[in-house]
Amino acid sequence: MIPSQFSSFRFSCFTLLPLLHLLLSASLASSMATQTSKNPESVHDFTIKDAKENDVDLSIFKGKVLLIVNIASKCGLTNSNYAELNQLYEKYKDQGLEILAFPCNQFGEQEPGTNDQITDFVCTRFKSEFPIFDKIDVNGENASPLYKFLKLGKWGIFGDDIQWNFAKFLVSKDGQVVGRYYPTTSPLSLERDIKQLLEIS
Repeated sequence: MIPSQFSSFRFSCFTLLPLLHLLLSASLASSMATQTSKNPESVHDFTIKDAKENDVDLSIFKGKVLLIVNIASKCGLTNSNYAELNQLYEKYKDQGLEILAFPCNQFGEQEPGTNDQITDFVCTRFKSEFPIFDKIDVNGENASPLYKFLKLGKWGIFGDDIQWNFAKFLVSKDGQVVGRYYPTTSPLSLERDIKQLLEIS
């Protein structure tokens, strides 16, 4: 028999059990929701830094076709790629194309400058108008989460890692990666694929 001095304690504990169960369930549900939100389903689920260290929610690009490129200022591919990226951007930016450029210094240390130096180089020398983002890693443990997502596709001979500067990813209007292209692939050679995604004849 339970002593009388414990009877109220016993009653209160058993009364609280349903409440505790509800609290634990809510906490677990909240945790699971958080984990789900950390599993991106599209490029639009990412928030990244621009060259000024401001957060950019990529959901602002919903409804646009994206060409995502890792860039470098001192590469043998620099001049031709910037020239052709500018042509694509000028021709299709008003029809829904956005080019997102990510400086990366992992290949031959060919992007050694600061964000300001890189932006000045791109804007002054090449007159590029597409957005330049924060310098990132595209391979390895410290790779940008965005690039880890971009590389998830079944790319066959491409393997997983980015091979060099100016690798290119084409992203549909709903944020899905639909194409990956070698660094040596000319930006203008992607025009047909871009027009198809933009639904331009």
